[in-house]
Amino acid sequence: MPGENLSREEARERGQLLTVDGYDVALDVRSAVARGADAATFRSRTTIRFRCAEPGAASFADLLAPSVGTVTLNGRELDPAEVFDGTRIALADLAAENTLVVDAQCAYSRTGEGLHRFVDPEDGAVYLYTQYEPADARRVFANFEQPDLKAPFTFEVTAPEGWLVLGNGAQEGPAEAGRHRFATTKPISTYITAVVAGPYHYVTDTYRRTFEDGTELTVPLGALCRKGLARHFDADDVFTVTKQGLDFFHDHFDFPYPFGKYDQAFVPEYNLGAMENPGCVTFREEFIFRGKVTEASYERRANVILHEMAHMWFGDLVTMHWWDDLWLKESYADFMGSFAQVGATRFTDGWITFANRRKSWAYRADQLPSTHPITADIRDLEDAKLNFDGITYAKGASVLKQLVAYVGQDAFLEGARRYFKRHAYGNTRLADLLTVLEETSGRDLAAWSRAWLETAGVNSLTPQVTYDAQDRITELSILQEAALPVHQPAPPTGTPELRPHRVAVGLYRRLDADSALVRYARAEVDVAGPRTAVPELAGIERPELILVNDEDLTYCKTRFDEGSLATLRARLGDLTDPMARALCWAAVWGLTRDGLMPARDFLELVRRFAGAETVVGVLQSVLGQAEAALEHYVAPEYRERATRELSEGALRELRLAEPGSGHQLSWARHFAAVATTPADLQLLRGLLDGTAKIDGLAVDQELRWAFLLPLAAHGAADEAAIGAELARDDTASGKRHQVRCLAARPSAEVKAAAWADVVDSDALSNALVEATLSGFAQPSQRELLVPYAPRYFAVIERIWRERSIEIGMSVVRGLFPSWQVDRASLEAADAWLAERPEAAPALRRLVREERDDLARALRAQACDEAAGARP
Repeated sequence: MPGENLSREEARERGQLLTVDGYDVALDVRSAVARGADAATFRSRTTIRFRCAEPGAASFADLLAPSVGTVTLNGRELDPAEVFDGTRIALADLAAENTLVVDAQCAYSRTGEGLHRFVDPEDGAVYLYTQYEPADARRVFANFEQPDLKAPFTFEVTAPEGWLVLGNGAQEGPAEAGRHRFATTKPISTYITAVVAGPYHYVTDTYRRTFEDGTELTVPLGALCRKGLARHFDADDVFTVTKQGLDFFHDHFDFPYPFGKYDQAFVPEYNLGAMENPGCVTFREEFIFRGKVTEASYERRANVILHEMAHMWFGDLVTMHWWDDLWLKESYADFMGSFAQVGATRFTDGWITFANRRKSWAYRADQLPSTHPITADIRDLEDAKLNFDGITYAKGASVLKQLVAYVGQDAFLEGARRYFKRHAYGNTRLADLLTVLEETSGRDLAAWSRAWLETAGVNSLTPQVTYDAQDRITELSILQEAALPVHQPAPPTGTPELRPHRVAVGLYRRLDADSALVRYARAEVDVAGPRTAVPELAGIERPELILVNDEDLTYCKTRFDEGSLATLRARLGDLTDPMARALCWAAVWGLTRDGLMPARDFLELVRRFAGAETVVGVLQSVLGQAEAALEHYVAPEYRERATRELSEGALRELRLAEPGSGHQLSWARHFAAVATTPADLQLLRGLLDGTAKIDGLAVDQELRWAFLLPLAAHGAADEAAIGAELARDDTASGKRHQVRCLAARPSAEVKAAAWADVVDSDALSNALVEATLSGFAQPSQRELLVPYAPRYFAVIERIWRERSIEIGMSVVRGLFPSWQVDRASLEAADAWLAERPEAAPALRRLVREERDDLARALRAQACDEAAGARP
């Protein structure tokens, strides 16, 4: 990635110097349907009108392109060979008012960055879409690639006749000779401009709203996907959630949707979940379900739809100055996604899912050596790319959830309304948001901001309780442990970071010997400092379980006293409240990851109580955690037995689950993931060929691939069997599954070929790189993978240097030798880090994160091994 970076200081200097008045961008993508080298590039002609605060000064425009034909500045032709270095166009002697025209040949992408070109193997149709965040618009047109240089954009796209072409603005009139012209946008940042083009299947609808003052708003709605997915496309449900979201945000934001139309494009080989391009939101097409999925999948899709919709206001209408304040859009969108989901849709368990699944992502990220404050120190674009993480999204959303409890929902939403009106089409920093929230709440938020937004790490909260002779509470306190990891410098006071927490403390017990665990007492308290008493609960009868973050009001690691932990070991499944149960599952998983609960004990909880879990999203999360514990945290000498016990439990629950239910499907997929014995594999084969049946389980195409993967990984399905399955499902999705299964086969030759495909070649698309990586490292194939640990450390610098950042991140993470949990692997990672202090900071960060996961696995395995040695 040489020369592609942009530092914060460079952006700041350019932002102070330039003001952009508008872009006219003309793209000719008719070459997309050509073959071979003729389909490599497209013509991009950009006109930028901008002002310079210091006439005579120099600056630069951004462009990543194979070649530039002409560059004209203020009517003066510049020699491209002299001013263009492959990434930047040098601009000298600027006038007060300037016009820059750049005519270039830009490259189609196969990595999901820039203008991605996809050829559908099913019918040969070509599909295009753009993806830019944080800085890949420069792969498509010349620009000033930083979020604070917003401007109106006018796009014109010439495409093959008959193609559907969409942009941020509505198309102006019918296309002529394949030329589509779009309405000029409001001022927006480069990274949220968008073009989608191809023979997409397109469905339309309309949203209408009448406001209290009598004004009306009409928003044309569109939803699109590849033709090959049209038969699976439930556009009506997408439109239902879309309309519910628009109503909800209009009710709360008092700022009409500002970008005209609202298209939602489900596109192939997409790297992200979705992207908030105003008027033209893009999603990964996996949100169109080819087979049966659980209600959790629909809930997840609705959450993403609402998350991206919230960005229309938080991020698109009002945008951060620089990526330091990425949280100003992502934390808010993550919070608003769940807030709107619970408040406006059928998915009323949204906060339970958030507590159990989304926050687990945050807790993991916040304990890595790369943890950072929510408002981060982003030095350059590579830093920005890596900070789209669990801290910026889920921790930020958790903190905002607590802020709502702190200042009140009305004050919080009034602050948002003032924020939009005050900064519409502009850029903001942290101080701008705090100003409006202080106005509306009457609170000084400086201390809150410092504690929650400007420091890193996660606190632990543990109950400490004593009882009298009558088994009543004499004193209940909450102990708070430090937030900052040991590798970070301490705050200026020299003491660990202890934050203010607003928490609910719930007391649970059985009303009689055979009844469920129910809450019989509750108190809210403001935790401050290392120890906080809860006097409201003194004198209450002894509980069986004390839950210190009941209702999930704060962001913390929940710990238990010995009595409460014993209760969970004996009857976690007896908790009737789904939120309390989800919080307890998350807490015991945290204990397992931290090496405080043996992995075998966690797996025992899963075997005993997961079958009683009523919230299918929580069940899926718990089963995924069980699979991770089996792979990384179980002591090696216990792994075979643990695998057998887990698969036996999975098969039992699969047969007991309600036929045709989401729970049954979840257990079926989990059984496939842990199946290893000949009997397990024989059952999977029978379910595939129809000789075995489980009442109510429909083995559709997606489930067939899920069953075939373990068969391939254990040598029970060869290349011919995998090829036969592809013949049944000769689609883009089928091709990805086939590549994954082929790479999963237990053969040294197979592993060498998979390694070469991603390390020695860049021929694979981003989606097929991902599929190869996920097939390569199978838990049952540790011996086969041992030779690749030293090779990994020998090649990653070259990979980072030569590939795009998206592919580089995938390969560096996907091939790290996490399958080899031992001291040798840890020492190899340490040696690489010690010997290469000058390696790219973003690359070093990725290796440090993977190394930290490896060290955590070693600690967890030691804990599990010690448990096995107990008498």
